[in-house]
Amino acid sequence: MEANHVEIRHLTKQDMTELREASEQVYQSGPLLTWTEDVVNALLTKFPDGQICVCVDGKVVGCAFSLIIDYSKFGDDHTYAQIISGNSFDNHDPDGDVLYGIEVFIHPDYRGLRLARRLYDVRKELCENLNLRAIMAGGRMPNYEQNADSMTAKQYIEKVKRKELHDPVLSFQLANGFHVRKLLKGYIPGDVESQEYATLLEWLNIYYTKSVKLINVSKAEVRLGLVQWQMRSMESIDNLFDQMEFFVDAVSDYGSDFILFPELFAAPLMAHYNHLSVPESIRQLAKYTETIRNKFIDFAIAYNINIITGSMPYIMDGKLYNSGFLCRRDGTWEQYDKVHVTPAERRNWAMTGGNKVKVFDTDCGKIGIMICYDVEFPEYARLLSDQGMNILFVPFLTDTQNGYTRVRHCAMARAIENECYVAIAGAVGNLARVNNMDIQYAQSALFTPSDFAFPTTGIKAEATPNSEMLLIVDVDLNALKELHSHGSVHTMRDRRHDVYQLSLVNPTSATK
Repeated sequence: MEANHVEIRHLTKQDMTELREASEQVYQSGPLLTWTEDVVNALLTKFPDGQICVCVDGKVVGCAFSLIIDYSKFGDDHTYAQIISGNSFDNHDPDGDVLYGIEVFIHPDYRGLRLARRLYDVRKELCENLNLRAIMAGGRMPNYEQNADSMTAKQYIEKVKRKELHDPVLSFQLANGFHVRKLLKGYIPGDVESQEYATLLEWLNIYYTKSVKLINVSKAEVRLGLVQWQMRSMESIDNLFDQMEFFVDAVSDYGSDFILFPELFAAPLMAHYNHLSVPESIRQLAKYTETIRNKFIDFAIAYNINIITGSMPYIMDGKLYNSGFLCRRDGTWEQYDKVHVTPAERRNWAMTGGNKVKVFDTDCGKIGIMICYDVEFPEYARLLSDQGMNILFVPFLTDTQNGYTRVRHCAMARAIENECYVAIAGAVGNLARVNNMDIQYAQSALFTPSDFAFPTTGIKAEATPNSEMLLIVDVDLNALKELHSHGSVHTMRDRRHDVYQLSLVNPTSATK
């Protein structure tokens, strides 16, 4: 059948004749009801916005009918008759949480035009616009009758999932983003084709919010400021504070939500201890860490910005760590530690790796922070992603372009693997009279997943290599939500948990 014009719109009472004709062509026999005028009028009275039709060249040739229900009243064990309440549709509840699909059909003469897919897309749009938690539906399995002698209903579903068998209803539902939540028995009594089985299908609305907040709402558009810090001689900690405040002030003027400093950016202060051994000099630098942290907390409040302080040497229980702090603009703060110390850090400074693997809650959603070498370990980032991370911040310090290349390419891989944004910020320039900190190489950048909503290169923005500067860049968290459900590939969802698994050795100590 050819089509010159296709339109999706709300059904009206004037469409009844054409709707009835299409219904009778679909349901020539069997237990499923044909849509009489009284039944459709009841639906239009209860929930007119939920009744959608598709027209080809001005003729109604299909429909998608829905109700809003309070799903807690039904649970996963229910029948079709219970949902539609004897065609009275009294279970429709405007304050419910689920859009329940009670019908989709296309006139047989108009199949092959992908009209049902259009109806499903509009139904999803309706679910999102009404801020409902999910779309649920009971799906028939019309081809199961042909296979019932050789397999169970569960085996049939698995074979359809693997595309070893085709079912006109279930295959279509799976292709449209629904998953099978449960197998129902007796859903539609007398449905011989399905052997009275049905799949309880679910499509989750990723934009659903349980309650509407008018203030302090998590932002979808987030602005980041990445500091490409110039190593320079500093006479005192006050000089360091002046440079820190310069960048915080500048980024705040642009309305940024976060500012990221590099790893070990306070290293110039070690010049005062260059006469000491290498391990002792960095322990002297660690004496400044709490003072620097407290100054960052003051800046976060004063400039209304979340500060990721890069990293500093920090002594806890006699052990030296490479640590940093998330200083939120509400005055709260949390510590993070470098988990994987480099061979040079272990050899020259006797540093110890931390054991915290956690995401941090902010007013812009969940973030992760990994220090330099940490980003070269994909398992670490995946554990953060499993905890809901949307943005990964990576303060780094590399002396050569080889080291930078490792950080850069691993950071880009983490963005693709974990469907998140990855921001990296490093230090540049030379630092005379500081052992082990002679030269630095960096090009700070913001990396994205690789899909249609993002740059084709996976690079949203990048700084000029080896020049002191600020990089201001916006990220769209809604684009990540769209990617998770509708991306070309589903890296997070398609992991083979039946083949391999990833878990923390000691979840309690690692995340507290």
